[in-house]
Amino acid sequence: MRLRLGILGAGHFGRFHALKAAGGPRIDLVGLHDTDPARAASVAAEAGCPALSAEAVIEAAEAVIVAAPTAFHHGLARAALLAGRHVLVEKPIAATLEQADDLIALAKERGVVLQVGQLERFSGGMRALRAEGGLAARVGRPLYLEAVRIAPFRPRSLDVSVVLDLMIHDLDLALALAGSPLVGVDAVGTRVLSPTIDIANARLRFGNGAAATITASRVSLHMERRLRLFGDAGYLNLDHLKREMAWVRKGEGAPLEQIPGHGLLTATWAESDSLEAEHASFAAACLDRAPVEADGAAGRAALDAALRVEEAVRASIEAAGA
Repeated sequence: MRLRLGILGAGHFGRFHALKAAGGPRIDLVGLHDTDPARAASVAAEAGCPALSAEAVIEAAEAVIVAAPTAFHHGLARAALLAGRHVLVEKPIAATLEQADDLIALAKERGVVLQVGQLERFSGGMRALRAEGGLAARVGRPLYLEAVRIAPFRPRSLDVSVVLDLMIHDLDLALALAGSPLVGVDAVGTRVLSPTIDIANARLRFGNGAAATITASRVSLHMERRLRLFGDAGYLNLDHLKREMAWVRKGEGAPLEQIPGHGLLTATWAESDSLEAEHASFAAACLDRAPVEADGAAGRAALDAALRVEEAVRASIEAAGA
């Protein structure tokens, strides 16, 4: 079986979705829409599909990807769900929690898939982390997590803050890895080159006692994407860009003189295509009823965390009189 897929939004990331879908082994790209007709025509020509109205895309497809700016996520996803179409909506799931709740309820009512584009779940690094017993086999129960995601400034996605643009990936991972609800948030940040927050640092507390520190910036001269995890049985460092992972665990690996009784283990992974893996997961959920990797509830939880971080950042700016 193949999935008839349409795309709503042909901007920077919408174009990537279209080109990837055009070559998907289980996907037939039936059309795309963008509010800019010239942009829609250009991307449609690249992807080898027609440029259509939003209504025509939804009519022709059995599943749609919503890749428009965040302000349009709810309206476009809702229209597709009302028509009984499966939906993959880019992160964040919506602009507000109320909108997220509406989409989740509607997907359940119509019996269709609602997946959120938390792309980092499909990265080679996270797949390496989940392999061979996963996190528990390496560090045991997570106690503390530190994530850093830094990127150069690009004049796109400036309709949202760095929290909803970049940090939301690591907020999603922190929630999934901690396996516990978020109970406390402290955060600082500032505007630098855009009207919204460009740098943010958040400190999170979870119901099971775990904690996390997450830093995101979109005004750096270089890229950095790493994750450190401390658990009750070990410590792990993962570098997404170098595609390297190292962890320390008691009684295993190469002996460490400075930590008696513990050893060092390492792993690497080949470069992989996260977007291709996300599309494959979405197609499997739609066609085979496979589990949804990042469902509406996960998307809502990540949005809730991001909004709480933004609120804490605004409070810190106001307190400082900035």
